[in-house]
Order: sequence, then structure tokens, then C-alpha cells
Amino acid sequence: MDVSILGRSFRVNCKDEEKEGLLKAVDYLDAKMQAIRAEGKVIGNERIAIMAALNIAHEYLSTRIDAGFDIGEFRRRMISMAANIDSAVAPQEELFE
Repeated sequence: MDVSILGRSFRVNCKDEEKEGLLKAVDYLDAKMQAIRAEGKVIGNERIAIMAALNIAHEYLSTRIDAGFDIGEFRRRMISMAANIDSAVAPQEELFE
């Protein structure tokens, strides 16, 4: 089936019984990526996708907090990961401009 994220089409294989869930996931991801792009702080589809993935992972993990989970440490690690990704992706952006 074909789906659209940030205006780009992707072909994804899935079982008929999983289509509704996939479409919900696509809509959720697209909305997250659109919001990040609209803020204007992150440039480039790859960076936007990575930031959306980090945000979604954070949301997911936040819903499963147990007594031993340190949300502050997790946030610090997320910020550090985003900085590392920015450093790694920056030299490659010129290839796609």
C-alpha cells in the first residue's frame, strides 16, 4: 500500500488486518514531522524524521515509567543523541541541497 509522509510517497507492505493500524501510525508520524518542520528549528527531512522518532520514543517510554526510571537522565541522553545526530548529518546535507 502507498502512504504519504511529509508529502513523499512510500510503498509499505502490510497484512490486510494491519492496514488500519499502519494508517494511524503514518498519520501520527506525519503530524509529528509536520509540527517539527513548522517550528522551523530543524531543517532537512532526515533530521526532522530523527527528531520525530526521538519524540515518539520519549512518549512511548514515558508511558512505561517504573520506580527505577530516571526521566531527567533520559532527557539528557535524548538531547545528547540529537546533538550527535546533528553533527553526523551536517556534512551530508550539502549533498542533498
